[in-house]
Amino acid sequence: MIHLGIDHHKKYSQVAAMTDGGEIVWEGQLASEKEAFEGLKKLLPQNEPVQSVLEAGRNWGVLYDALEELGMNPHLANPLKMRLIAETFVKTDKIDAATHATILRAGLTPLVHVPSKEVREQKNLLRQRVWLVKLQTMLKNRIYNVLDRNHCQPPEMSDIFGTRGRAWMNALELNGVDANLLKADLELLDTLRAHIRQTEKWIDEVLKDNASVAILTTLPGVGKILSALMALEIDTIERFSGPEKLCAYSGLANSTYSSGGKTAHGAMISACNRHLRYAFIEAAWTAAHVSPYFGAYFRRLKARKGAQDAVGATARKLCEIAFFCLKKQRACQERPYRFRSGGLA
Repeated sequence: MIHLGIDHHKKYSQVAAMTDGGEIVWEGQLASEKEAFEGLKKLLPQNEPVQSVLEAGRNWGVLYDALEELGMNPHLANPLKMRLIAETFVKTDKIDAATHATILRAGLTPLVHVPSKEVREQKNLLRQRVWLVKLQTMLKNRIYNVLDRNHCQPPEMSDIFGTRGRAWMNALELNGVDANLLKADLELLDTLRAHIRQTEKWIDEVLKDNASVAILTTLPGVGKILSALMALEIDTIERFSGPEKLCAYSGLANSTYSSGGKTAHGAMISACNRHLRYAFIEAAWTAAHVSPYFGAYFRRLKARKGAQDAVGATARKLCEIAFFCLKKQRACQERPYRFRSGGLA
């Protein structure tokens, strides 16, 4: 077999082709395009199967799909774990490519789960919506800043950006530059909201037949957007051997240091799927207010550890329940909270 180590960049890739015996039969730079690797495949021994590896990064999907179409059996490596395995004082693209080929040949490549192309496209759609909402929050904060520096006190209302609030802001007569800034920010807010609504329509259309979304929506605090985000980031529940694995992947497990008979627990794991952690934390805050079970669970922990630790533990509990619901393909059914013996089914 030919083992292809690829140090992938946006415009070019450094490639090393290695045999089972460790001999490098070809190495050099190629354009990061399907046509270039198609030409490389013709230069390799035709009677040998080929497997290849590249690291997960911002643009890995384009080359990964091209290698898959060419039958070069691509694998996706975890860049953090690769660094721990192969860190050296001398680092070049050539050395990295050869190192990838060597580790792939030995079968020691730390792999990353690769969803189907369809799921990756759907994930991009959800992440676009999350990004737009973050922009909307930033813009609302800028509007608040304009109002505060002009000493504008809004009337009593539930949402200053609702119909009444917008009518009040449109009627304000500010002095100087801030009048133009407020008008421009409100127009930009309307544009962002239109984009968010359109993105949500696309999400509803592409995920209308996703069974996992329907199951996750039954969890307390989980709406249609968070359930879609969870379902796509989890992808297939079968790849997790137990709830603790899903919690670790979601960044909801605490780091642990144990040595010499002493054990210390630290902050939550930083190397994780940040989109899943965001989804479960957001759902936990809502569940603590709307769910009798999670409300009691959250309040008990908050009294001892504070709100931040309590919401983290609540998010982990929610993640564990999500695992079992997806594993058994059943909806979540809430039961009364009983300390040490209660739970959700």
